[in-house]
Amino acid sequence: MKNIAILCSGGDVSGMNPALKHFVEYSLKKGLQPYFIYDGYEGLIDNNITKAGYEDVAGIINRGGTKIGSARSKRFTLAQYRKIAKTNLDNLNIDMLIVLGGDGSFRGLDVFYKEHGIKFCGIPSTIDNDISGTTYCLGVDTALNIIKVSIDAIRDTAASFKRAFVIETMGRDCGYLALISSLTSGAELCLIPEIEYDLQSYEEEFKKQIKNGRRYFLAVVSEGIQQDSHDIADWFENKIGIESRVSILGHIQRGGNPTIYDRLMAYKFITHAINGLLNGTDESVVCYTKSGFELKSIDEVANVKHVLDKELLSYL
Repeated sequence: MKNIAILCSGGDVSGMNPALKHFVEYSLKKGLQPYFIYDGYEGLIDNNITKAGYEDVAGIINRGGTKIGSARSKRFTLAQYRKIAKTNLDNLNIDMLIVLGGDGSFRGLDVFYKEHGIKFCGIPSTIDNDISGTTYCLGVDTALNIIKVSIDAIRDTAASFKRAFVIETMGRDCGYLALISSLTSGAELCLIPEIEYDLQSYEEEFKKQIKNGRRYFLAVVSEGIQQDSHDIADWFENKIGIESRVSILGHIQRGGNPTIYDRLMAYKFITHAINGLLNGTDESVVCYTKSGFELKSIDEVANVKHVLDKELLSYL
């Protein structure tokens, strides 16, 4: 029986637990012995690695986060610790590794493979949806649904009090969450890092809307824009003439009950990852594109700048 292991690296997302469940079940179906590596690359270095079975994944499909923990590891960037990680895997006869994470995690894997020959497959897992080569990352749908519920609730109080609300989403330097949330919530203003903006250009139109009866404004902004969200709120008060508030959604976007879509995508990502390894693809990332699922090289994913869909940007 061949041995295969899985770990989570970087920020957690809802969808990781469904992925872990299917990893165990599909591995056993394929005659593989699954292992869990706890706390990401840190656990790989510290030998926090255990066999996994059905009992370990029972009842976790509806839970957010990751049962096996995640981490960002500075030690794994150093050759001496990668050597220790390799020894730990060798002692358990593990030569196949699946990693749920982002492009930084995949670059680390690439170095690990070139140094020590550990076969791997990466699964894009970040709510930022900022990984090149894939149109979808695990956890995005759950995050968008949490943002949707939050904005819908904020709209109620915004309308009741005649206020402008500036709602800040996560995303680092990628505006995907803010863009999609703005479009699907009918927000009056969307600010993202990918598009330069001038608040002054909105002033005449927004004042006109208030004069014609508008009671509130919703502005969805990404955390990576050039201004602080409170500066945007001050602009609404000082230039538009409407009371304003800021709601920074923060880490609630990462958690929560995984949506049906993220559960299904977790199932498919894991299936393609394991099949790829068994079919001889030793170094890859599972990507979801308009053509379906594809196994792509690290160079196509981690070393290419991510850009937002031009069609989506045209809707702003």
